[in-house]
Amino acid sequence: MADYTFFTNPMSRGQIARWALHEVAADYEQVIVEYDQPRPAPLLAANAMGKLPTLIHHTAQGDYPLAECAAICAYLAETHPEAGLLPTAQERAAYYRWLFFAAGPVEQAITARSMGFEPEGRQQGMAGFGSFDRMVACLAGHFETSDFVCGERFTMADVYVGSQVTWGLMFKSMPDLPALAAYSARVVERPAYIAAKAIDHAMLAERTAS
Repeated sequence: MADYTFFTNPMSRGQIARWALHEVAADYEQVIVEYDQPRPAPLLAANAMGKLPTLIHHTAQGDYPLAECAAICAYLAETHPEAGLLPTAQERAAYYRWLFFAAGPVEQAITARSMGFEPEGRQQGMAGFGSFDRMVACLAGHFETSDFVCGERFTMADVYVGSQVTWGLMFKSMPDLPALAAYSARVVERPAYIAAKAIDHAMLAERTAS
């Protein structure tokens, strides 16, 4: 049995988790879950919401189910310290700040705008992301002075933040600002990114051809 069972679909956020798996050279077995089919029982046992991706880490002490891409990224970095993707003591504050910023305000702001909700006035104080424009300005401002989340060095936080930015630029849910575009260009050069994307893109191409 592989160390990890990876429930995913090439048209899901599983692309983020796959990139993270490749960054740490994890031994994993994928289970492709189709959206128009019932969720398999092992997936529902690991994640009652049936969300993709879901990861199960098989260890001598037992199986550990994981969901939520930011959590999967952080877990893999900690479980595979040999990959060198954990933050140093000096990098830890930026690492966790921007990892959770991308999982919270970035995700919320993009989702809210896509659904037609734009908080105004006092609503911005109630919404965790403030407003879409404030979120973008904050994120772009960071990359105007930093090559990566933690400064000059790539860490696992860049897998998640980089995925959000690259996805946003690709599908135009985030403005094509120079700082964001330059950051995206840096992260997509990672060999693990290229290898992981090749797998998902190949599956998508097969579906288009069939």
